[in-house]
Amino acid sequence: MIQNKDSAKPLVIVVMGVSGCGKSSVAQHLANELDAHFKDGDELHPQTNIDKMASGNPLNDEDREPWLVEVAQYARDQADRYGCCVIACSALKQRYRQTLNTAGHVVYVFLHGSRSLIASRMHKREGHFMPETLLDSQFAALEDPTKEDNVISVSIEPDVRTIASQAAEALISGEYVQPIKNFS
Repeated sequence: MIQNKDSAKPLVIVVMGVSGCGKSSVAQHLANELDAHFKDGDELHPQTNIDKMASGNPLNDEDREPWLVEVAQYARDQADRYGCCVIACSALKQRYRQTLNTAGHVVYVFLHGSRSLIASRMHKREGHFMPETLLDSQFAALEDPTKEDNVISVSIEPDVRTIASQAAEALISGEYVQPIKNFS
């Protein structure tokens, strides 16, 4: 099991960014590398939110707040149970991150990339409820998290495994977690 820098506190790692940046894939690989519990935060959306986004309408803050509370509660419960929970969640605004911070010891891995790269990836994916047409609303809602103390920024330019390894290395070098595997 993963060890964080303060072993008395379970760790929540939120892999964040706009839709299409690779949150779910990176979070799953990161959880595997860290031997941590994984959850895609989209799975916790109420059906009304999924239906709204699928119809091409962006969520507003009132739509997101109960979902964020659910994500924070789930992450806290799983971190308490397993020692670490890696969860994919957009966490676009600072106030959303404040809600997620109620999960306990929370660190964010911000996946950043150009709009054109993300749009090209969204265009290729199939079966996701979030249409490419909502990408502009995601970028409009994004409040740069890189000035916050508990945020690690990772580029989405490389492949998913490399991104996850870079995130793991940053978490270790930032002393958020103790090394448990060789990441080279």
